Amino acid sequence: MIFPILVRLALRNLRRYLRRTVLTASAMMVGGAFLVWSMTIDRGSHEQWVDSGVRLGSGHVTVERPEYRLRRRIEDRLTADVSRAAERALASPEIAPHVVATSAKLDVNGLASSAAGARPAQIVGVDPVAEADFGALDDEVIEGRYLEPGDRLGAYVGVDLARSLELDIGSRFVVQAQDAQGEISGQLLRVVGIFRSRVPAIDQGTIHILRETAGEWLGSGGDVTNVAILLEGSSATAEVASRMERALSEPVARGEARVLGWREANPVLADAIAIDEFGNYVIQGFLFVIIAFGIVNTVLMSVLHRQREFGVLRAQGLTPGQTGTLVLIEGLTLSAVSGLVGVGLGLLGTWYFFGDGLDASVFMQGMDELTVSGAAIDPIIVPIFGVRLIVQIVVFILAIGALASVYPALRAARVDVTEAMKFDR
Repeated sequence: MIFPILVRLALRNLRRYLRRTVLTASAMMVGGAFLVWSMTIDRGSHEQWVDSGVRLGSGHVTVERPEYRLRRRIEDRLTADVSRAAERALASPEIAPHVVATSAKLDVNGLASSAAGARPAQIVGVDPVAEADFGALDDEVIEGRYLEPGDRLGAYVGVDLARSLELDIGSRFVVQAQDAQGEISGQLLRVVGIFRSRVPAIDQGTIHILRETAGEWLGSGGDVTNVAILLEGSSATAEVASRMERALSEPVARGEARVLGWREANPVLADAIAIDEFGNYVIQGFLFVIIAFGIVNTVLMSVLHRQREFGVLRAQGLTPGQTGTLVLIEGLTLSAVSGLVGVGLGLLGTWYFFGDGLDASVFMQGMDELTVSGAAIDPIIVPIFGVRLIVQIVVFILAIGALASVYPALRAARVDVTEAMKFDR
C-alpha cells in the first residue's frame, strides 16, 4: 500500500529540516497551551457569571406565568396547584439529580416607608430555609441575621435602603403594594437583618420577608410569582427545561405557566457572555492565523527546496495526488504532534498554577466591585476542564494545520516533472 510509504517519507522530511520543524512546532505548542488556558479560564469565568446571576432570583430554569416577565404584577402569578406540580416534577428521577436547590418566591414591587421618608422597593416573599440554599444574600449580612421560619414580621433589608430610611436592627417600618384584589395594602415589618450585596440596585431597594407573611398580606395564599431552579451547572439547563416543560404540559398549554432557561430569563447576562466570547474568539483567531502562516512557511519552503526530489518521485510512479498527499501528511503530522503536546502542557500548567483559581483582582485596580448584569462577581476564577472542550481544541488545531497545508500540497501536486528534474539546489 502506498499510504504507509507516504507517511514514512513525510516523517523523514520533517526530520531532515529539523530546525524549521522545531521552530514551527514550538509556535504550535505555545498556541495550543494558550488556547487551553484561555478557554478553560473563559469557561470558568462565564460559569461564575451565570451562577452569580441566577442566584439573584431566576435560577438556571424558572417557571412563571407568560405575562409575569412583561408586567411583573401580582395577578400574573402561579397558582398553588401549578407550583405543586412543579415541585413534583422536580422530584422526578429524570430531573432531581441535576437540581441543587429550588426557591419559590412571591415577588412584588411596592413602597417602603418610615418616619424618615419613603422609597420604592422590591419586596420578595421567600422560604428562608430554601433561599439560604439557593441564593447568596443570606451570606451578605452585615448587621443582625437572615430570616428564620418564625420571623412572621421580620424583614431583611438592603444596606442602602436601610440607611435612606434610617432603619436599624429592631426598627419598624411599613411596606405597601397592590394586593390580589387590586387594592393598595400595607404591612408592618421589623428589621431583623441588614445586608450588603455589593450591587447598588439590590442594596437600594430589596427586602426579603417570609412567603407566608407576604401571602397573608397580599391575599394570594400559597400562590407564588415564580419557581426558580438552581442546577449543578449551566450545561444541564436545556435538558431540565425541556423535561420541566413536558411535565407541566397541561398548565403550559392553558397559558398558566411557562418554562424559561437562564438565557431567556436573563438576556442581558446572555448577551454579556456572548460579547465576551466573541472577543476571546477574535484574539484566539489572530493568534492561530499567525501560527497558520508559520505552518504554511515551513511546509511551502520545504516544497520549494525539494523540486528535484518531487520530480524523482513522480518519475518513479507517484501521481500528482499522491505527491500532494505527502505534503499534506507532513503538515498534519506537524500540527497533530505539536498541537497535542501544546494541549498537554496547557492542561498541566493551567491545572498546576491555576487549579485553585486565578485571582483576577489584579486586573480590577481602581474598581470597587466587578458586576455583570447586576450580579457581583467573585474575582477568583476557577478554570473548568472537560473532555468535550479538549476535543474541540484538538480538532481546531488539526483544522488549522490542515488548512495551512492545502496550498503547499497543491504546489507540490502541480510540479512539472521535466522542469523538476533540472532543478539543482
